[in-house]
Amino acid sequence: MTLRRRLLDWILAAILIIAPALVLRANLRNGEPGSLDEAILRVTSPLQAAVTWIVEGIGGTWGRYVALVDVEAENRELRADNDRLRVQLADTARRAFDVEALEDLAQLRRQTRADTLGARVIAAPMSPQFRVLRLRIDRGEREVQVGMPVISFQGPVGRIQNVWGEYADVMLVSDPQSSIEVLIPRTGGRGILTGLGRGDSYACKIEWLERANRPEAKIEPGDAVVTSGLGATFPPGLAIGKVRQVLRDDGMFQHVEVEPSVNPGQVRVVEVLLAPPPPPDPESSVRRKNEPAFGGRPL
Repeated sequence: MTLRRRLLDWILAAILIIAPALVLRANLRNGEPGSLDEAILRVTSPLQAAVTWIVEGIGGTWGRYVALVDVEAENRELRADNDRLRVQLADTARRAFDVEALEDLAQLRRQTRADTLGARVIAAPMSPQFRVLRLRIDRGEREVQVGMPVISFQGPVGRIQNVWGEYADVMLVSDPQSSIEVLIPRTGGRGILTGLGRGDSYACKIEWLERANRPEAKIEPGDAVVTSGLGATFPPGLAIGKVRQVLRDDGMFQHVEVEPSVNPGQVRVVEVLLAPPPPPDPESSVRRKNEPAFGGRPL
């Protein structure tokens, strides 16, 4: 190595040692900077600014990346908690639904004197106007038969129409093939209730409703309609609905439209009447005197 090359290396090394010392001295000087310090600051300030910008940019990018990683982890945890809470809410709502349905079923069973069998509605085919056409219950061939009456807490629902396997279809009161013996309590008029078969409502009709020859016996909108108990099917006194309008009045008979009290779209549980209710005891209100046993009196 030549003397010139060694001298150049020593000069370069001195510059690399002295330059940082001078920059550090200029930046740490508290008093008024001298001419040398001002010259050094003017030269090194742009370089320092560039280095600072690069370092801060890299540090900020890294910080944002780390923060985004943490936020993504928190988001995953929040989404998992949200899904878990949704499942719990749905389960709680289902349990509340089942409890309310069972309470209605228990109250209905207490009010019905006939032998009944509880059933759950599992399907409800609908018309294009979003009206229920029939109900499907979870009782089958071993438990129910065609023609058995079906009631809910609000009133009569219909009759068993088809039975297969473990399920059965219920023909609604609003079906044109349905027929129920009914009574107007206010007037005493009796008739047969059949469905109008409309796709947009559950309306029914009573045709040939005979009335007595007195003004108050005329059927009017709002009159209650109940089951008469005739035909040994539905128990007497079950609320069918109310008269909506009088379709025709020919003097002796009236034809009226009835709005049923049962909305099939809201029926969740039903009771199937396995046997007709026992007739009322005609002598239940007659008080009898106690008679001696075996026809004799004690001495």
